[in-house]
Amino acid sequence: MVQKIAVTLEKETVAELDRWVREGKYSNRSRALQSAVNLLAEREKRQRLSRELAKLDRREEQRMADEGFGACFWPPC
Repeated sequence: MVQKIAVTLEKETVAELDRWVREGKYSNRSRALQSAVNLLAEREKRQRLSRELAKLDRREEQRMADEGFGACFWPPC
């Protein structure tokens, strides 16, 4: 399902969108903007994963793996 929204863009941004459409990179402005939003969403997902991974303590994770901690939590052994 596609929803319409109104956005306000700087003059230079609209000119860039129009150039991309003229050059055939996108079929229309909406497709170009959708592509940009998709790209930003994917980037945010990767950054979120990186931030969460950075919170892990490698030594603690290795210690638990070496001890077998978590080996029989689920499903029950």
